[in-house]
Amino acid sequence: MDKIQVTCEMEVTLKMIGGKCKPLILDCPIRDGTKRFSELMRQITQVSQRTLTNQLRELENDGLIERRVFAEVPPKVEYSITPKGRSLSPILELMCDWGAENIDDRFEMTNPQCSSHEK
Repeated sequence: MDKIQVTCEMEVTLKMIGGKCKPLILDCPIRDGTKRFSELMRQITQVSQRTLTNQLRELENDGLIERRVFAEVPPKVEYSITPKGRSLSPILELMCDWGAENIDDRFEMTNPQCSSHEK
């Protein structure tokens, strides 16, 4: 497999968590534990099924989440955070804090998920 070329360490982080909803996807199992696909769809309202599927696949390939398939009908799939994924928790919390401190009139909060909004 060809190596991904990066210019600095920050780019490694961005390659893994950069994406339409990857930080939101990671935050769900970090905060709430193992989730099924349908639960993630309900919680992350701004993502399409296709985008969620692709982002989950990328997060799994990067070792940030674990996908567990149960042999039953209909198929049951659960997603949980890995230790590597959990190590992103401080970064995600800082992103929440920064957003809370810098939100302005251009934005309307419709589904607060960060603990900084729960206070």
